[in-house]
Amino acid sequence: MKILPGFLYRIVFRKRKLYKDLYNLLGFPPGNYALYEVALSHRSSKEKFLESNERLEYLGDAILGAIIGDYLFKKYPYKTEGYLTEMRSKIVNRQQLNDIAIKMGLRKLTIYDKYNSFLKISQIFGNTLEALVGAVYLDRGYEKTKQFVHKRILVPYIDLEALESVEMNHKNKLYGWANKQGKNLEFELLEEQMDNGRRIFTVGAMVDGELICSGKAFNKKDASQIAAQQAIELLGITDNTKE
Repeated sequence: MKILPGFLYRIVFRKRKLYKDLYNLLGFPPGNYALYEVALSHRSSKEKFLESNERLEYLGDAILGAIIGDYLFKKYPYKTEGYLTEMRSKIVNRQQLNDIAIKMGLRKLTIYDKYNSFLKISQIFGNTLEALVGAVYLDRGYEKTKQFVHKRILVPYIDLEALESVEMNHKNKLYGWANKQGKNLEFELLEEQMDNGRRIFTVGAMVDGELICSGKAFNKKDASQIAAQQAIELLGITDNTKE
């Protein structure tokens, strides 16, 4: 029996383990393994021989949106366009997809710079999920991707009734609270820094000039929404808050 050198053995062992993990995650054996390896590879990965998953993320975002749109259209035949659009947005928003990705186990499978503390709490895992949808589409086609989204994402992780009452725009909710309380609310850019060629923005939620909390993201809009969401939780604001 031929014995592989140590580094080759590690590569082969890793690929075998990843193949098994993908099989468990997808519910079917991956055909084009290389596609899925790319789908799991964040641009921060130290393994430079792997391509970034950004192109697959772009494709997966479009395919996922189409599948969710089709699903909602058929499930709610009498709902308006506005209702369907809002529900689709609630399902595919960044935070929701990131939460689902983590529950699916994609945090462990994503190949990224694990020494970067910001990436550990960012929304890159939702991006990985979108890239994974793109890989399934290229590997198995639209119908198989549709089955994957239904069985592995929608059924186990999406509660449509609960989503109906979810407030998506955290900034609007926080502004509403501030108006009722007679307080001045502003979102201020606190810091802008570079990470692997991409800018990271830190935005603070300021109430009467006091920093309540802050959020970080790759764009100011997402960072302010994260800051608003954290402020809402910190201040204990609910839909029924009167004071």
